Amino acid sequence: TQPGDNRGCVSLSVGTKTGYRLFSVTAVDKLDCIHEGVECPHVYIVERLFSSSLVVVVSLSMPRRMNVYHFKKGTEICNYSYSNNILSVRLNRQRLVVCLEESVYIHNIKDMKLLKTLLNTPTNPSGLCALSVNHSNSYLAYPGSATIGEITVYDANNLSTVTLIQAHDSPLAALTFSASGTKLASASEKGTVIRVFSIPEGQRLFEFRRGMKRYVSISSLSFSADAQFLCASSNTETVHIFKLEQHSPSQEEESPTWSAYVGKMFTAASTYLPTQVSDMMHQDRAFATVRLNMFGLKNICALATIQKLPRLLVASSDGYLYIYNVDPQDGGECVLVRRHRLFESSEEQGEQDEDAKPDDVSPQPATQSYAATVALPSTPPSSTTLMGYSEDGGAQKGEVIPEHEFAEGPVCLDDENEFPPVGNQSN
Repeated sequence: TQPGDNRGCVSLSVGTKTGYRLFSVTAVDKLDCIHEGVECPHVYIVERLFSSSLVVVVSLSMPRRMNVYHFKKGTEICNYSYSNNILSVRLNRQRLVVCLEESVYIHNIKDMKLLKTLLNTPTNPSGLCALSVNHSNSYLAYPGSATIGEITVYDANNLSTVTLIQAHDSPLAALTFSASGTKLASASEKGTVIRVFSIPEGQRLFEFRRGMKRYVSISSLSFSADAQFLCASSNTETVHIFKLEQHSPSQEEESPTWSAYVGKMFTAASTYLPTQVSDMMHQDRAFATVRLNMFGLKNICALATIQKLPRLLVASSDGYLYIYNVDPQDGGECVLVRRHRLFESSEEQGEQDEDAKPDDVSPQPATQSYAATVALPSTPPSSTTLMGYSEDGGAQKGEVIPEHEFAEGPVCLDDENEFPPVGNQSN
């Protein structure tokens, strides 16, 4: 399940035992199933291009094959088969990116032709990657190392490496871009610290501490549309929302508060405290939190505006979509306002059984649909070496796509006014 803010309405893409479902949320109490696809069963990847009719589907029955459909017309645009299992797919108005365990394929979305193959990328068993939804830059991020938290940022429009970011000591677990593609958030497998970097410079802007007591598995990161907030969900019962704000010393002096006073005391104390303790004091805590009534289940979170108010959406593998109110001024504990069932009762057992995967399929991370990546900054892929890049599509190394059917003509959805307005992609 993958929620996302599709510029005015929230879209939700769900893979099921029988196919996939596409939902639209226009009001807190209104969840509409706008399409149910039954072209192939056991769908584990479903990515929709914004609110258009283009949807990309991958099934457990054929984990190396990507099918691209125009679901309103009920037609297949094209399909591609790859040399290994597809672990994730990302797309925007310019590019479609397919991530395998040790390679990344970049297609031109207008005609689906393969533009570039990045070979010998660091082992990426979860298919972690992110693509900026802002097609004017189309930044791609993915792990640059299998042993440390290095991020490779790649320009998928100009097909060149932008920068390498040394983000964490441990391997990466989550990545996401802001809507404009100018900020990138990351978390490591430890899950205790979340960092935000400027793109394309790669400078660290913020550092948030999720917790100190235990390591957790971060399942999703997502920015609000204006990039003022960042939410993080994990395998624990808590979802954290952080506020991206710079503290000005002059403002603190003008309106002295207890917290500002204590902050200054910490700053003074940090000059003689051990570095580790000093760093911990400077890390910002969560602005708002949500206590879920579940523990250990995969979930995806997104921040969206519904009925002109900020909301947190959590889609969980328990088969429900939870909607919470968020106080943008004071934060604090968020209030559950609605719970929507995503499956009928008879389907729930089937959904749980879907965890059984073919032997050669790596366990899937809680990947976000394209709709999800719109609300949440896409996960950046990272690769440390440039040696793996190949202009020839990898033909020399056997990585060439063994079989595929090109789209008969350009993929044109613009005439249906299905793409979001370009000018809306700020911050």
